[in-house]
Amino acid sequence: MRARVTLMISIVFFWITQATVTSQSQRQDPTKPELKATAPPDAQRTSALIADEVRHQLVTMPYYGVFDWLEGQVLPNGTVTLQGQVTRPTTKSDAENRVKKLESVSRVVNEIEVLPISPSDDAIRIAMYREIFKYDSPLFRYATLAVPPIHIIVKNGRVTLKGFVASDADKQLVFTAARNVPSVFEVNNELKVDGDNY
Repeated sequence: MRARVTLMISIVFFWITQATVTSQSQRQDPTKPELKATAPPDAQRTSALIADEVRHQLVTMPYYGVFDWLEGQVLPNGTVTLQGQVTRPTTKSDAENRVKKLESVSRVVNEIEVLPISPSDDAIRIAMYREIFKYDSPLFRYATLAVPPIHIIVKNGRVTLKGFVASDADKQLVFTAARNVPSVFEVNNELKVDGDNY
């Protein structure tokens, strides 16, 4: 069987995947990262424990913010593959070093991409944040959360929106706001709807 459990925190998203059935009994928690763990049923518990340990290390990293995104995979042998995009090289190295220190992790494969330094991308990030989270918008409430669930990834003038929102209407509002920002070549909306947690 294959079960899939999704959890999230900040911009870090990991999937815990176990056999072929999607488990609806375990609800998503948008304050936790998602870890993707592929394991046979007998290794499910071990993989979930490793995912929790990795998640804790990642969410407590300094300088991990709304313009970063991490995702990963946990294998039954304890190997953790880290992926995603970050704006600082130190975030990439910090993520790897923290996960390596865990006794339950046998190996870390760091495939995190450090986004290129670009003044124009930095300008887009600031403009995008202001447009999406402006105080008179219904989306402002997301910015007031301890860990904003909407993440803005900018690379070479192209924007990818990741994270969770409460409704399809909010998902469309974010997309519309993002498209209003000048100098953006493309906006890819990968936001997921999870109304039970907002």
